Amino acid sequence: QVQLVESGGELVQAGDSLRLSCAASGLTFSSYAMGWFRQAPGKEREFVAAINWSGSSTYYTDSVKGRFTISRDNAKNTVYLQMNSLKPEDTAVYYCAARGTRIITYQAIVPQRYDYWGQGTRVTVSS
Repeated sequence: QVQLVESGGELVQAGDSLRLSCAASGLTFSSYAMGWFRQAPGKEREFVAAINWSGSSTYYTDSVKGRFTISRDNAKNTVYLQMNSLKPEDTAVYYCAARGTRIITYQAIVPQRYDYWGQGTRVTVSS
């Protein structure tokens, strides 16, 4: 049984930093590309970042480039999202997802291309 468990979300102020974690179990973690998505109230789920199996390749949506960093530790079966200079518009529930391919392509931005999802962790950024 595959499980993805996110943690690290909380209420912070604009300009603060947070690190989200996603612990995976029940799958061969190093065989999966991983992604982070977010969903704000009343909006569709949107792509945030993706990382290939080794961590050597990453991709970000434009709104977080230079502020967020995705990374992974295959020894710990964990993917991270370091979020700096947080803005109120970053407020959302953040989800990690696993895609059964080692590489990342343009399809990494498509939620339907992922095989497994976590339950989400809430990030609230106050102004």
